[in-house]
Amino acid sequence: MASTSDFKNGMVIEFNNDLYLIVQFQHVKPGKGPAFVRTKLKSLKTGRVIDNTFSSGTKVNLARVERRPYQYLYKDDMGYYFMHLETFEQLHVQESLIDNHEFLLEGQSVEIVVHADTETTLSVDIPQFVVMEVIYSEPGLRGDTATNTLKQVKVQNGEIIMVPLFVNTGDKIKIDTREKTYVERVKA
Repeated sequence: MASTSDFKNGMVIEFNNDLYLIVQFQHVKPGKGPAFVRTKLKSLKTGRVIDNTFSSGTKVNLARVERRPYQYLYKDDMGYYFMHLETFEQLHVQESLIDNHEFLLEGQSVEIVVHADTETTLSVDIPQFVVMEVIYSEPGLRGDTATNTLKQVKVQNGEIIMVPLFVNTGDKIKIDTREKTYVERVKA
């Protein structure tokens, strides 16, 4: 049990028969009336973000959530398979629990968020940045660099990414998986 005075960003609480991550909170003491806490809560099951106001001092149940290191193995018709890096146990995860699953590469390390009491998988956190090879690119026009002109390239997972004109086929680029955008060209 914890009260609203214990709130921290990133804390996981049980609320309305669901697990919620506290994304943001603000303690408010108006000139008239009792104090309260405004929060933005993200559901770990659905991913939906809601706003909620708690009266100051309200008791909430904390949820024990663990982040465990896993390695991505492969995908088949049933879903995605991961191996725990310490126990070597394999875990099957459905695609709906993985944000930006198209950026998973075989052998890549990920963190899987697990509800410790029920051993339920809540989500899979892939790295924020991945390095991928460009497999197809149109040639850039020489001298067309007066503006920040971008072109489309196809990377090894089949995704289309917008990149600067100097990126060519065979180059390795760093991609932000959350925004699906080009970050920089990686020197080999």
